[in-house]
Amino acid sequence: MSDFKKAALDYHALPKPGKVAIQITTAARTQWDLALAYSPGVAEPVRAIAANPEDAYLYTAKGNMVAVITDGSAILGLGNLGPLASKPVMEGKALLFKRFADIDAIDIEVDAGSADAFIDTVANIAGTFGGINLEDIRSPECFEIERALVERCDIPVFHDDQHGTAIVTAAGLLNALEIQGKTLASARIVCLGAGAAAIACMRLLVALGAGRENIFMLDRRGVIYAGRDGLNQYKEEFANDTKARSLADACDGADVFIGLSGANLLMPEVLQRMAPKPVVFACSNPDPEITPEVARASRDDLIIATGRSDYPNQVNNVLGFPFIFRGALDVRAAAINEAMKIAAVHALCQLTREPVPQSVLDGSHEQALSFGPEYIIPKPWDPRLLGVVSDAVAKAAIATGVARKGYPQHYPLTAL
Repeated sequence: MSDFKKAALDYHALPKPGKVAIQITTAARTQWDLALAYSPGVAEPVRAIAANPEDAYLYTAKGNMVAVITDGSAILGLGNLGPLASKPVMEGKALLFKRFADIDAIDIEVDAGSADAFIDTVANIAGTFGGINLEDIRSPECFEIERALVERCDIPVFHDDQHGTAIVTAAGLLNALEIQGKTLASARIVCLGAGAAAIACMRLLVALGAGRENIFMLDRRGVIYAGRDGLNQYKEEFANDTKARSLADACDGADVFIGLSGANLLMPEVLQRMAPKPVVFACSNPDPEITPEVARASRDDLIIATGRSDYPNQVNNVLGFPFIFRGALDVRAAAINEAMKIAAVHALCQLTREPVPQSVLDGSHEQALSFGPEYIIPKPWDPRLLGVVSDAVAKAAIATGVARKGYPQHYPLTAL
């Protein structure tokens, strides 16, 4: 057993199994405390909520509680290993919610058997929570599951594999294009991968101004082109009227490569066919489509990002979902809509341009960080994320009419 494998297993097993727990938030020491906490005192908030369901936000933890829910059908890059095997990942997500945004998250692994059964299960328990984070659900079922739950639930439903990835990717890409002297509207974009994350990324880029005709998406069969047989409705959305068929064809003159596929699929000779000053997001984990070392050996005019923490420019969903939910919960948003996602993108973009606090430098072991080719997106432990991103999301929720509560007085400057 490798040292890292043992360390990972020990981390999850010690000092007691798992990564999250429940703690008491009020006094429970005396007979009086227990009388208030349970019988007979608990009857009072019960009556209040029965008379006015919104009082659940006043008398219970609902307003700060998110359910992290999966069926285990697409666990990380490991595949369909079932609900129980997904529990460490869902507990990890709950840990991140608490660590970065002080949100109480509960992991729920559903052995549903079908998309309809999964939808019914989640919809039936949704009232317990202030928001629902869907996770590790295979494509294309994930699209229908999210759509149905958004329609049936009056709380935010957010599939992080889609939208969290898209938001963080878009923020980094906008900054990288500006540094390279390019614009999203005119950029030729190659997307290697056609799953949930890829579809959501391209949809968000279009919403931000990318030309759909400039997007070339590839799956295992090559370029998704107009008239190709066997396309589902989601791939069909990005079928391009092009003669390109291979990755090399698509990358010829391309400004942007976004990889959401697998390891070592972007060869140096293909990278060399891209336009001057390209932007490469090689986000496959744990091994990217091309490593920064190999990419820079091929050409020195590129900006490259990966999903890994041991390289600059990590595209990491933790930059998004905790703070997006924090903003949504704080104004009791009924949904996380497109405007809120775009607000998060621009907040992340702007934060990258600000002077970096010493605490961030200490956490990243960097001597200096400033907006440029090796710093196109904030670091996950930047304490300003909580205020900046949550603030932008909350304001967008209010502006678009999905908020059911006024704007918070202030956001804390740091997370727990």
